[in-house]
Order: sequence, then structure tokens, then C-alpha cells
Amino acid sequence: MKAIRAEFHVHTVLSPCAEIEMIPPLIVEEALSRGIEWIAITDHNASANVEAVINAAKGTDLTITAGMEVQTQEEIHSLCLFDTLDQILAFQQFIDAALPPLENRPDYFGEQLVVDETGDFIRRETRLLLNSAAISIREAWDKVMELGGLFIPAHIDRKAFGMIANLGFMPIDTPIEALEISRHTTPAVARSTYPQIGQIPLIKSGDAHRLNEFLGLNQLQVEAPRVEELRKALNDLDDRTLTILEAGTDR
Repeated sequence: MKAIRAEFHVHTVLSPCAEIEMIPPLIVEEALSRGIEWIAITDHNASANVEAVINAAKGTDLTITAGMEVQTQEEIHSLCLFDTLDQILAFQQFIDAALPPLENRPDYFGEQLVVDETGDFIRRETRLLLNSAAISIREAWDKVMELGGLFIPAHIDRKAFGMIANLGFMPIDTPIEALEISRHTTPAVARSTYPQIGQIPLIKSGDAHRLNEFLGLNQLQVEAPRVEELRKALNDLDDRTLTILEAGTDR
């Protein structure tokens, strides 16, 4: 077992709401400078920059998990985490088929840039990514499970695109394994404010759209930074654990 600090919600310049500084080498540098050894790249409905960040992290102590922040037809954001590029590419095909064919307006929504491991420009993603895919939460969950990933509804304490604000309840047909809370609350406050979440395991993320938004408050004891190890840690299985640290904890 080893102790690992993790941040599971990081955007790149592929997300139109992310700052231009969110390029692979700077993401890697920022994470490591904060003592973070495991991050997930989770752009909106997209994954084209995941491999570039993986390549940028080669030779460092930082592990990159392939992910996506999917927006379902309920207008709810969820993190979808995978161990391999093959898994995320298969999930991307599923999402691509469900996204509406609307063109991005960079002047209004922001640029959607695919870059290489150095941050150099490759192409623009022309289809608007800030959209709801024509799939339900259950359908997204089913596909993530089929591919061997982990599905975590995001920032449930937020009014915008949060599950509790949009639904008012936990979907009874979807076996949610974990939930994400934002930087604006704590586990105790979240459980008190939203009793419907019960004792579902929590992670806390910075939802980093800028370099200064990394938190790295998830402290794990796991054998390796892999999705199945995270699943075990969330459920305190086989001596794996996940603790949410207080903001400002020494790194």
C-alpha cells in the first residue's frame, strides 16, 4: 500500500470554459508542485487531450486517469473514469453518437482546442461540447460499467448541473457508487444538507479549469493508482481507504 494524493476533476483547453493555461505540461507541473500524484482528465463530453497529458506525464511521479465529464439529458454532470485509452475511446464513440450536431461559437462559449503533449495546437473541436448528450444517467452509467469504469455524479452541492439541484433526489434505478462534492462544502455539511445521499462514499474535487484550482484533497491508501483500487478505497475494502483532507492541509 502507498499513500497517494489525488484530484479527479481536471479540465484542459479542450473544455471551452477552461483557461488557455490548461495545457498538458503546465497541468503536470502544477499537480506535482502541489504534491498530487494522481489526476483524472475530465473534459466536457470529450477526451481528445487525455493521451497528450499522459504523454506529458511520462517519466514523472504523476499518474493520469482517462476520464470525461459527461452531461446527460437531465443536465447533470458526472465523472466517468477509466484506466485505459481503449476504454475512453469506446466511451467517446458512445457519447459522440448522442451529442447534438451544434457548432461551437468560440467568441461566445470559448475555444475547444486539441493539443499535443507540449501544448502545441493540433486542431479545433468544432462541435459544441457544452451540451447534453441524448442519454439518461442510467444509460451513461450502464455504458461506463460495461467498459469497466467508475461513474461519479459531479459537484452535487452545486445548483448548476448538480444531481440534487436538478433532480432533488438520488435516482433509484442507478446504483451510484460515489458522489463528488465541490470545494465549497465538506462531507459533514453535504450529508447534513442533502440527507438523500445517505452514506454514499464521497470524493472532493477542485473542478480545475485554471491552474490555481487544483485541490488534491483526496488522500488514498491503495496498491496503485487504478480505477478498481479507487473503487475499493471508496468502500474501505482490503485495507484501501480514501480520506478527504481539509483545505490548507500541508502538502
